[in-house]
Amino acid sequence: MFRTTMIAAAAFGLLASPAFAADVAGLWQTPTNGGQVEISHCGNSLCGKLVNSNHIRENPALKDVKNKDESQRVRTLKGLQMLYDFTGGPTKWTGGKVYNPDDGGTYSGTIELIGENQMKLKGCIVAPFCKTQVWTRLR
Repeated sequence: MFRTTMIAAAAFGLLASPAFAADVAGLWQTPTNGGQVEISHCGNSLCGKLVNSNHIRENPALKDVKNKDESQRVRTLKGLQMLYDFTGGPTKWTGGKVYNPDDGGTYSGTIELIGENQMKLKGCIVAPFCKTQVWTRLR
């Protein structure tokens, strides 16, 4: 009986776990503006910084001019932390914030791995007012 229970539990564990074992940390391509975001582990959470985009390639000194906080508009976009405080895992992180330099807004977010090389990033003003993007791993 014990052996049957252990086999059933092990089989259920395999069925319940994702078919891939990827870490979300790495360089990700966004679907807009040629954006590239480096996601890493920051303590017990995930964070991500903007490392490149079409606009940054044109002007590496480009500033965060659309930030709603005027005092932050002097920051350069290159290296700007735009994802922070995401917790959870191993395939879904919640409770995070997403800063969008295109409009200067900060949104509640979730990150979900949907494959070893794809993830969904969802940002919400307030549910159901959300936008979801699929990002592709570069490395």
